[in-house]
Amino acid sequence: MSEEEINRIIEMAWEDRTPFEAITHQFSLSEQEVITLMRVQLKRSSFLLWRKRVNSGVSQKHLKKRDPEITRFKCSRQRSISLNKISKR
Repeated sequence: MSEEEINRIIEMAWEDRTPFEAITHQFSLSEQEVITLMRVQLKRSSFLLWRKRVNSGVSQKHLKKRDPEITRFKCSRQRSISLNKISKR
């Protein structure tokens, strides 16, 4: 896996509204593989913060926690992503 792909996976994993299924769809990584990647790539404290957030009620990382009316992987207000840089508002 390239460094750019790893960076994008980490970015998607940190986003509350991006479900694990979107990462699986785009990169063919299971939830457990994403967790393992995050454990290896992040500092321990950052990994623990991420896991705490994913398991909290704030995150919607699992499709079953999401409102069934949401059928997209990204926020409707998010602009296009090009070369791994998110456009500013």
